[in-house]
Amino acid sequence: MNANGIVAAIRKGIAAGEHAYGARLPSVRDLADQYGVSQQTAAAAYAVLTALGLTRTTPGSGTTVAAGPSADAYLGTFAPPDLSQGEAWTPSTGEATEETYLVRQSVAPAEWTDWGFAEGADVVERHRVRRVDGIPVQHKLTVLPYDVASRRPAGHEGVPPMLAPVGAPPIKPPTGVRVADWLGWSVARTRAQITAEPMAPAAAEALGMAEGSPGFRVVNVSETADGATLYVTVTTAPLHHRVTMQILG
Repeated sequence: MNANGIVAAIRKGIAAGEHAYGARLPSVRDLADQYGVSQQTAAAAYAVLTALGLTRTTPGSGTTVAAGPSADAYLGTFAPPDLSQGEAWTPSTGEATEETYLVRQSVAPAEWTDWGFAEGADVVERHRVRRVDGIPVQHKLTVLPYDVASRRPAGHEGVPPMLAPVGAPPIKPPTGVRVADWLGWSVARTRAQITAEPMAPAAAEALGMAEGSPGFRVVNVSETADGATLYVTVTTAPLHHRVTMQILG
């Protein structure tokens, strides 16, 4: 067997849940003995798995599994123009949890000009991590201009919902009212960009993967009728997941 064959076998085991997230894999020597190959071939297999973001190799600690079983990176249901029919993110199997772990005010870097933010503009970042059965499967970044994030719904007292700090009780709109309407955002359209590329450092850290690991990157830019950016969401998921969405109408 060559290195690609070993990679395929281990990748299949990770996707099926046979190699648990965080579990230690055999040493290079033991892996070579297991498959009857040279240590060089075994090391090459681990190098490919690490490059795919499926394993992490640490000097002195060996190689461990850095991904959970294959999951569906479902993005939700979209029903233009009536987004009130939309359904939130829900995995196809397993227990889903979602946590906002960082909220901060920052300034837009040059690379965000493609999203409609002027370089140096005041923005608010909200970072979330989504888990299935306790294993991180998605990182979601939401970026808003500060003046958009600071808006309060009619009759709402206290901190604006999008500026609520980590740990604050969730603030939700009334039943049947979508967040954009509740906050007075006039969303005319959303454009989506889906790519496979190295993860941003924040996403890699949240998912417990090595910086630069490849992943799916889904960027949604929501705009007003005159083309101004209201908010951007960036969802990152490991490559061995699926990215699906449902569009009604």
